[in-house]
Amino acid sequence: MNQDHLNESILSEEILEDQKKNRIDHMTYLPDMEVLESDVMDRVIAAMEAYDYNRYTEADVRRAIAKDNRSVEDFAALLSPAALPLLEEIAQAAQKETRKHFGNSVYMFTPIYIANYCENYCIYCGFNCHNKINRAQLNAEEIEQEMQAIAKTGLQEVLILTGESRTKSTVEYIGEACKIARKYFKVIGLEIYPVNSDEYAYLHQCGADYVTVFQETYHSDKYETLHLAGHKRIFPYRLNAQERALKGGMRGVGFAALLGLDDFRKDAFATGYHAYLLQRKYPHAEIAFSCPRLRPIINNDRINPMDVHEPQLLQVVCAYRLFMPFASITVSTRECDRVRDNLVGIAATKISAGVSTGIGEHVENSEKKGDDQFEISDGRTVEEVYDALLQNGLQPVMNDYIYV
Repeated sequence: MNQDHLNESILSEEILEDQKKNRIDHMTYLPDMEVLESDVMDRVIAAMEAYDYNRYTEADVRRAIAKDNRSVEDFAALLSPAALPLLEEIAQAAQKETRKHFGNSVYMFTPIYIANYCENYCIYCGFNCHNKINRAQLNAEEIEQEMQAIAKTGLQEVLILTGESRTKSTVEYIGEACKIARKYFKVIGLEIYPVNSDEYAYLHQCGADYVTVFQETYHSDKYETLHLAGHKRIFPYRLNAQERALKGGMRGVGFAALLGLDDFRKDAFATGYHAYLLQRKYPHAEIAFSCPRLRPIINNDRINPMDVHEPQLLQVVCAYRLFMPFASITVSTRECDRVRDNLVGIAATKISAGVSTGIGEHVENSEKKGDDQFEISDGRTVEEVYDALLQNGLQPVMNDYIYV
């Protein structure tokens, strides 16, 4: 080890030791965090902790497949190990449900990362504040150039992402990005740090339509070991983000656990039940799921994307479809083209294309300004994904919402 690496190692140990001494309680809200009078979190955690997936049998799974409307108990059975041998039948039922409600339509979008500064220390994420990567933030002119380049591909939906830094990526900064996006796109999504309901209301006024929040894992003790510093460490504030977004006027909310961080069956069950409870509480809400698996990140070769294999991923996606048939399900470029094409042919209804998880790569011949959050597996262009959907008998849709 050379002296520079030794100094970095010592510095990291000192930082970690200091953080350990001053680590905040991950279940206690910070002063600037809005506290909701809601029982949703308690109900989700109680149900997850009571979920014993090993008690379900083949008969339970077959009953769930045969039903037209599935209960929470049916959802639990569909996620159980007993369901894996019946995956072909589950996939056929999920495909039938998908065609019933969505036809052959698959909605297309692309994410745009406008900043990768982060104040959180999440050990599995490439953006974490102690990872030595190239940091960058696009200014208004650069955001507009990126938006113009994306719009030229024909896409009409964009997902705006930032690292989780209130200091660098202020709510006002994100709001300005939404206003720019509104000039070019019909639908605008956000995947940013959680904020209070009045801040979601402001972002909605600026043009945002929906909010996606990855809870990462619903197991609070495991969550505490993975999120060592920053606002993201506060477990209940993150879990209640979707409800605050709905209170702020967002028409849609997305849910996801990062499959592989903890027991994926319990996390998938908690994700689905969380969405189910909010759908019942806010009937007007548009519900969406993502099913991300762990991907390799810069400077950490221990992140293993194979903890959840393809059959288990398909099982989760199909279980979501059968439990909440009207929900949108997104399959991201964390998966390779073969897996993505298979999933949209069965149960997923939304796919990203022309993706970069770095900062500032959509403008032709431009240099990347900031490093990627994670490695993508499907680098196809918008045109290539569009053509692949057509070849598979599916109908690419660029926009599903019209303002009047």
